[in-house]
Amino acid sequence: MPLNKDIPARNDLYQDIQYIRRDFTFADNGKVLRVGKLPANAVILKAISGVHVSTVFNAGTANTLNVGIPADDDLYGTLLALGTLGPVPLDEAVSFLMTADTEITATVVLSGTAATTGAGQIVIAYATKN
Repeated sequence: MPLNKDIPARNDLYQDIQYIRRDFTFADNGKVLRVGKLPANAVILKAISGVHVSTVFNAGTANTLNVGIPADDDLYGTLLALGTLGPVPLDEAVSFLMTADTEITATVVLSGTAATTGAGQIVIAYATKN
């Protein structure tokens, strides 16, 4: 799905944890996936954000995912491992405060023998300023 700047950032105006989520599979290898847009002044909750691997990816050499923004595809997560089941947290030490409405993207990076399995969910939890 191409990046689309006209979808608004989500803010439900309550004091609660909000999230954006995107499912992906091994068929998304090499694609830049649009996860969603965070509103200005939102803070990503790093401890509960990342990827959940529900079906192990089985490419021959590398089974990874980058999470970032259009200008920096691995700003929040670099080569997150997709080879084992379960949650994989974001791993970068950067500011998680959005200074403007911010598009979050993810890129599946598989290499070696072509994968025949793999599925997961990208979940970015955040709190807004209210």
